[in-house]
Amino acid sequence: MRSRFLVAAAALLGLSTTAGAQALRPDQQAFRTLFQEMVETDTTLSAGSCTLAAEKIAVRLKSAGFADADITLFATPEHPKEGGIVAILKGRDAKAKPILLLGHLDVVEAKRSDWTRSPFTMIEENGYYYGRGTYDDKAQAAIFTDTLIRYKRAGKAPRRTLKLALTCGEETTYAFNGAEWLARNKPDLIAADFALNEGGGGRYNAEGKPMGLAVQVGEKTVQNYQFEATNPGGHSSIPRPDNAITDLAIALVKVNTHEFPVQFNDTTRSFFGMMAGVAPAPVGPAITALLANPQDNAANAIVSRDPMMHSTLRTTCVSTLVEAGHANNALPQRATANVNCRIFPGIEAEAVRAELDTIVGNPAIRITLTPPIRPAAKSPPLNPAIIEPMRRLAARHFPGVPLSPTMSTGGTDAPFLGIAGIPVYGAPGIFIDSDGNGIHGLNERIRITSLMNGRDYLDDLVHTLAD
Repeated sequence: MRSRFLVAAAALLGLSTTAGAQALRPDQQAFRTLFQEMVETDTTLSAGSCTLAAEKIAVRLKSAGFADADITLFATPEHPKEGGIVAILKGRDAKAKPILLLGHLDVVEAKRSDWTRSPFTMIEENGYYYGRGTYDDKAQAAIFTDTLIRYKRAGKAPRRTLKLALTCGEETTYAFNGAEWLARNKPDLIAADFALNEGGGGRYNAEGKPMGLAVQVGEKTVQNYQFEATNPGGHSSIPRPDNAITDLAIALVKVNTHEFPVQFNDTTRSFFGMMAGVAPAPVGPAITALLANPQDNAANAIVSRDPMMHSTLRTTCVSTLVEAGHANNALPQRATANVNCRIFPGIEAEAVRAELDTIVGNPAIRITLTPPIRPAAKSPPLNPAIIEPMRRLAARHFPGVPLSPTMSTGGTDAPFLGIAGIPVYGAPGIFIDSDGNGIHGLNERIRITSLMNGRDYLDDLVHTLAD
């Protein structure tokens, strides 16, 4: 339920005055200060500190009434700046299983020289907050933190225990991953019936109109493979038929043009079932045909014209990096490439490696898994006790905007929680612009209305699921 907006002074909020500050309710003003502190705390791997961000959040939680025993700050000696925080709000019913609220504090690198504005100064302009992490993922992390603070200050306890885990390492492949560390080393600390995470959301069209909401129910496994071709080499004036670069190039063309088979699970079947009813011809009828027969090549060709749908239907592998040769006047002795695969849930990375071997069909190409080797992603069930409250609340907060389960073709920390046996759902509520809001790129931003309306929705959702 939306309350009337109240006008607040820019000086009181510390708002940028480059454009008219958006009026906020008093509770939104308090949230904004939390959000701003999180955005302006640099948590890049190169120069920032997730540990510092976690410590600042702990201060706010304690100020709201959380006891020291309810807060766990963690880091390892090898990674002192890549720590995180777990906070626990105890519920009334000891028999009811907890809910875990998961978010990541780290952000993608941001060079000041490339940005129009300072990436670690939150600036308000034209209805947006600009800054690295404003969308990914400090918006949701701040909302979850704010929900626990408001619960505590209201002096009420939910029926279910709520656990908040804010971690580091989600954005960087070789960084210390806090979600994985907790799952392997502190499973009892984060044990929960299920978790709410990033990965869901909503989408605006080019005119800024809400078009749809999605709850992420499962994602692909992200796995890199190294392709390596070796050769004795020699002088470039005497070419030979076996050439490391040629062998590698032929292998990569085969991989890049290979189509893995169409697959469905409960999530994608539900998603495409919804799409079949709204997509115009010939796409809608082709989706219906493909659901009936995944081997229908004609229907597959039509549906797969859309890159997102194409990726959602199958495992995909594509070459992303190549390195070869050692001199302009020498035959290459070595040629290597990275092939990035997004593997359909339930398929093991080693099974894909074996299939890549078959696709390439050349024993001269050595294919190996590139560390880190992530756990295989497994889709959680389409649990109506979780999905239906999301749908019901969406109808209240975002009237007329449809909600559908979806499988992410990207990656989050969700697979790591599978180690601890926790199913993970990417919560809807925060809408993204059609251009992607600069996530992972330049001048990242979030619409203020998206942030504040998403906060209302997610707070309502957590209360509903917890009570």
